[in-house]
Amino acid sequence: MIMTAAMSALVVVAGIGLFADGRELMHQSVWAKPLKFGVSFVMYGATLAWLIPQLSRARRTMWTLGTVFAIAGVIDVGFIAVQAARGTYSHFNVGTDPFDQIGQQIFSGGVFGLFGTSLIVAVMLLFQRVGDAVLTWSLRAGLGLAVAGMALASFITGWTSSAGPRTVEDAYGRPVPLVGGHGVGAPDGDGMPITNWSTTGGDLRVPHFIGLHSIQVFVLTALVLAALATRVGRLRSERVRAQSAGVVIFGYGSLFAITAWQALRGQSLIHPDAATGIAFAVAAAITALLAVLVVTAARRGQSALRAEAARRSEHVRRSRAARRDERAHGGGSASTSQVSLLTDPTARTRRES
Repeated sequence: MIMTAAMSALVVVAGIGLFADGRELMHQSVWAKPLKFGVSFVMYGATLAWLIPQLSRARRTMWTLGTVFAIAGVIDVGFIAVQAARGTYSHFNVGTDPFDQIGQQIFSGGVFGLFGTSLIVAVMLLFQRVGDAVLTWSLRAGLGLAVAGMALASFITGWTSSAGPRTVEDAYGRPVPLVGGHGVGAPDGDGMPITNWSTTGGDLRVPHFIGLHSIQVFVLTALVLAALATRVGRLRSERVRAQSAGVVIFGYGSLFAITAWQALRGQSLIHPDAATGIAFAVAAAITALLAVLVVTAARRGQSALRAEAARRSEHVRRSRAARRDERAHGGGSASTSQVSLLTDPTARTRRES
């Protein structure tokens, strides 16, 4: 939470910088990247701060992992903020400036710390239960997909550096050599508003963002389902809520997989080809079909529960009527026979025969 508070302060500073500082990198404010990283780490850090104390096993180890993550996050995003203040690039900067060279080494270590701690937490979560089954599986799927998003980000430089180094200008017009980039098939720049994702080629930041924040989406889904269960009878079953969460996980996971596949083929998110369109359509259709199946099964289950409740209610009513009849006739064998007839349909059939 100390790290989350620091990131919140960075969001405020970077937000002010967007309007007060006119310097730009690739036609975008130098403070745009610190702002986006700050917001992202506020969300992810707060989620981990809530999650780690919920785990019952290896509490000291989990506390240590959380601390390592927080330190690595401060180092990484701190370097990004310092480079923004200097008016130069934090990512892929291979300039000869000593500060840039040392900073890149520290930055790389921070990335490894963030990925490593998240991976260990994800693995340990597989052997622990947090809350009910819905929340447990939402956390497992979300953290697993977040780790996949981080892993994808770690390959950005290696995948896109094959085109060789290039030279760009910093905020003061000075040349800066870069090796690698976020784009696939097109250099960084000419991006969308706010996100700066490429509009001319593939961009691995798209699936990275989707995967990284899946844990917030899935946990929010579990909490919403739990809240709706107090009003919607069908959702009172933990099994139905788990199946509903599973539909969301499948649909969101498909979105991550398709956008990763799209980016690796050098295709912009906003310019999908026919294959990507078909993949999105198939994923949407399967997700919708799964949702229909879950709703249908929930209705059948609720109808079965109502029928069982009605049967039990009728049984109780007959038993009470039999006892009243027994008391009215003063007991005896005749009353016992009447009780048998009222509570046992088979006996009544034999009597009528």
